[in-house]
Amino acid sequence: MAERYWLETLGCPKNQVDSDKLAGRLVSEGLQAADRPEDADLVVVNTCAFIEAAREESIETILALAGARRPGARLVVTGCLAERAGDELADALPEVDQVAGFGVAVTLGAKPGPALPSFDLLNLPRPKSDVPWAYVKVAEGCDRTCGFCAIPSFRGPQRSRSEESILGEVDQLDVAEIVLVAQDLASYGRDVGRKGAIVPLVEAVAARVARTRLLYLYPSELDDRLVDTICATGVPYFDLSLQHASKPLLRRMRRWGDGPRFLARIDDIRRREPSAAFRSSFIVGYPGETEEDHDELLRFVEEAQLDWAGFFSYSREEGTHAAQLDGAVDPGLVAERLAELSEMQDRITAVRRSDLVGDIVEVLVDEPGVGRTHREAPEIDGIVAIPRDLPAGTFAKVTITGAAGPDLEAA
Repeated sequence: MAERYWLETLGCPKNQVDSDKLAGRLVSEGLQAADRPEDADLVVVNTCAFIEAAREESIETILALAGARRPGARLVVTGCLAERAGDELADALPEVDQVAGFGVAVTLGAKPGPALPSFDLLNLPRPKSDVPWAYVKVAEGCDRTCGFCAIPSFRGPQRSRSEESILGEVDQLDVAEIVLVAQDLASYGRDVGRKGAIVPLVEAVAARVARTRLLYLYPSELDDRLVDTICATGVPYFDLSLQHASKPLLRRMRRWGDGPRFLARIDDIRRREPSAAFRSSFIVGYPGETEEDHDELLRFVEEAQLDWAGFFSYSREEGTHAAQLDGAVDPGLVAERLAELSEMQDRITAVRRSDLVGDIVEVLVDEPGVGRTHREAPEIDGIVAIPRDLPAGTFAKVTITGAAGPDLEAA
C-alpha cells in the first residue's frame, strides 16, 4: 500500500498554490492523499507568517496535528513561518521532524530532499483541481518596501515566471476560472524588463478560459490599459491593495496614493463598467494613526461603497520600517476603530447585495447549490445559493431572489 500524506494549508491563496505544487510532487513520488491526518504517514503544515495572529494559528495547528498524528508518522513544517523562523521553530518544537523552507523538498525520509528550482515551488507539477477554478501564481517575492510588511525579507525579490510556463499550467488545470495571484500582481514582468507584461498575460489567459480574475493589485499600477483589459475579460473585479486613505499615514506606511486619488480611480472604472465589483483591505492602528486619519478612512469607506472590504489591526513585525516608528495606538482604541469600520462596511455590503435582487446574472456552479458571479472571488467573498440540480463546472443564468448579508439567493 502506498504511503499517505496529509497537507494542511494556512494563509492566503498564494500559499494554496504552493500546497498544490507540493501535493503534485508528493503524488509524483508515489504518495497518496490521506482522508484524515490520523491516517497519514507524512503530515505537512504549510504555514503563514504575515502577521502575529497568523503565526499563532500556525503554531496552534502544528501542535494540534502533532497530537493527532499516528505513531511513526512524520510531521513537516513548511511555508512562510518555516522560512522566516526556521531555526527557532526547530528548537521550540521538538515534535516537528523537519522544518523545510521554500528551497527544501519535503520528504518521508529523515534527510531533506534536493533543492528546489529558483522559483521555489512554482516550477513543480500540479494536480488537477477538484473544483472548476484554480489559483495560478505568476511570480514569487516582492520588490516593494511597504513599512508594515516583512514578506520581501523571507519571500525575496520579485521573480516573474515566463508567460509560457504560466499558460502551460493554465492549460493543464483545465478549469472554467483562473485566478491570477502574486505578491504584486500588476508588476508582473517588471523584474525582467517587461513592464506592463501583465496585460498580454491576462489577454492570453482570457483566451483560454471563460473567466480570468486578478487578485492583489497595487493601485499605482492600475493604469487605463490594465483597467480596459480586466473589463474586456468579462470579469470586472478589482481587488485593490489600498491599506488606508489618509495621505500622511500612507506615507508613513511607505505607500502610494490617498483617498481622493483612490475615489477618482474607482469612479472612473465605474463609469467605464457600471457592473464592476471592488474589494480592498485596510490596516487599522498603524503607528501614528490619529483620530483625523481614522475619520478620513471612515469617510472614504462611506464614499467608496466597496462591495467587499477587510479591516485588520496593525501587527508589529520585526525587521520592518514600522517596527521602529513611534506613535503606537492603544489596543483598545484599535478594537473600537475596527468595530466601527466593520459595522459600516457590513451595512454597505448588505445594501449592495440587496440592490442585485431581481437581476438576471450568470453564475459559475462551483458545487451543487453554490455558484458565483463575477462579483465573488472564490473562498473570499459571498456566494450565490442556486438550485442544486445545476451541474458543477457549468455556467447558468439565474435570477437573484433574495439577499442575506454577503450571500445571495437565486432561482
